[in-house]
Amino acid sequence: MNKPAIITPVAGSTSVKTYREAINDALRQEMRRDPNVIIMGEEVSGGAGCPGQDDAYGGVFGVTKGLMPEFGRERVIDTPISESAIIGAAAGAANNGLRPVVELMFFDFIGVCFDQIFNQAAKFRYMFGGKSRTPMVIRGTVGAGWRAGAQHSNMLHPVVTHMPGLKVVMPSNAYDAKGLMIEAIRDDDPVIFLEHKIMYDNKCEVPDESYSIPFGEAAFPRQGNDVTIVAMSNMVNRAIEAADQLAKEGIECDVIDPRTVSPLDDEAILESVEVTGRLVIVDEAHERCSLAADISSIVAEKGFHSLKAPIRKVTAPHTPVPFAPELEDAYVPSVEKIIAAVRDVLEA
Repeated sequence: MNKPAIITPVAGSTSVKTYREAINDALRQEMRRDPNVIIMGEEVSGGAGCPGQDDAYGGVFGVTKGLMPEFGRERVIDTPISESAIIGAAAGAANNGLRPVVELMFFDFIGVCFDQIFNQAAKFRYMFGGKSRTPMVIRGTVGAGWRAGAQHSNMLHPVVTHMPGLKVVMPSNAYDAKGLMIEAIRDDDPVIFLEHKIMYDNKCEVPDESYSIPFGEAAFPRQGNDVTIVAMSNMVNRAIEAADQLAKEGIECDVIDPRTVSPLDDEAILESVEVTGRLVIVDEAHERCSLAADISSIVAEKGFHSLKAPIRKVTAPHTPVPFAPELEDAYVPSVEKIIAAVRDVLEA
């Protein structure tokens, strides 16, 4: 099996960057390269129309900090607090030659602009016979653990993965975040770019030069022949931690990070299961209609002959994200639960 490394070598200098800094770096480099790239969102430049410091925030999570002074308010645009207006304006701009990168802040707010995404941006190319392009990126934070409550902590990637016409990206580290963001901005279709808010301060070596990572190519941060673990976004990091602990016991796991869930590298998953015969899927979304359920069905349909044990899913329970810290910690799939699932499939 030809497995790609987690990091593809890129010529030139590298430096340690946080997940936040890597995305900022990608935005800056693409805005310098292409004058049609613009940024839109609430507080992405700060201080617009009211007393206060320009560039005060760079968005709630500071990802666009420093871009407005370099590119101006014509390209880093503070918007009203109206998600439907933001996404609608971006879709129109994308159809007229610009490449907007839109910050939806908390992706939970997709409910406010669902029609603009699902019925408009995602369908323009199809409805106009392939003659229309909508090169827009919709950034949004996902995931629990930030003590943000039930309305700001969901993992809604299964919702947008279900929609034809959208590409869905879920980077698990700073290196992938930069390369996938550059690929997303250059893509001619709408891209949903989901950033787990817990990972913004995570660091790794990131090339200073521009590079892109193709969609639909999974990474293998750990390799082994005993059990396949498929995980997404921040769950990749927990799966790696679980695999490292299991390796001390002589259990070698193949950890797969799909990087994108639409398109999904199902061939990499099937090839791994063909070797290991055992599959554990870790998904922070609720189990019903989740990516864990989808990947389970793919393997059950196309790789059933390879399975030596039933597939195990490690997911969040079917309940809103709790606000109480103890309950929220129990809600999110843990390293201990992943290890228990691996042992279960080995004992089956």
